Amino acid sequence: MDESRSRMTKDGIRIYEAEDFAGMHRAGELAARILDDIAAAVFPGQTTGEIDRLIEEMVDAAGAKSATIGYKGYKHASCISVNHVVCHGIPGSKLLKDGDILNIDVTVIVDGWFGDSSRMYVAGKLSRKAERLIQVTHDALFKGIEAVRPGRTFGDIGAAIQAYVESQRMSVVRDFCGHGLGRVFHAPPNVLHYGRPGTGAVLEEGMFFTIEPMVNLGRPETKVLADDWTAVTRDKSLSAQFEHSVGVTADGVDIFTLSPGGKFHPTWG
Repeated sequence: MDESRSRMTKDGIRIYEAEDFAGMHRAGELAARILDDIAAAVFPGQTTGEIDRLIEEMVDAAGAKSATIGYKGYKHASCISVNHVVCHGIPGSKLLKDGDILNIDVTVIVDGWFGDSSRMYVAGKLSRKAERLIQVTHDALFKGIEAVRPGRTFGDIGAAIQAYVESQRMSVVRDFCGHGLGRVFHAPPNVLHYGRPGTGAVLEEGMFFTIEPMVNLGRPETKVLADDWTAVTRDKSLSAQFEHSVGVTADGVDIFTLSPGGKFHPTWG
């Protein structure tokens, strides 16, 4: 893509060309395929470090690059967030236990385009309360995606997510949000997962961004641990997250990170 041919909105959001959607699909498809394939490596007794090692191998085998290795000093090809970890969990020697739920977040670079997605997994048997949390978070993401079309606003996306989650007596995390992407990892806008309809920047065809709601069974407050990465729920309640990268089309939305194998939800099997 010739960056000089794209334009920026008054809010600093880049508007991409029609041909740029193909690049985002290639990057998004790889991220989604890796998340499909890694499902077999999630089981009780496995370490999050081994899962990450396998992901790095998959990225390398595809001839792509990991966007997270080296990003602000981060050393891993994924973030793996277990149970009450909200996001940015660092892979390591932690052994998964039966019933653990985890979010695996992968971002790859393919021909200069960034593909960013995350989804939930379960090690062993899923508890009823965790199953409900995962389902609500999954459905909240798609409530947000359904709000995407030209002329709507980013506030409409957040409001749709917040209204649904709170109707299920769960809470939306306020401390982290989605983001613009494309030829860069993070760019305007900040995509909040709460808000009021009709507020925020107006959606235009050619905008690329992530929607990635984090939902807690308890209260929404989080704290970041001493490693400066790992964010956890303050009340130690379970947390879940799903993420897609999307583009605004002339009449709606294009999801770049759809699962090739239909495995986006952890109960697909």
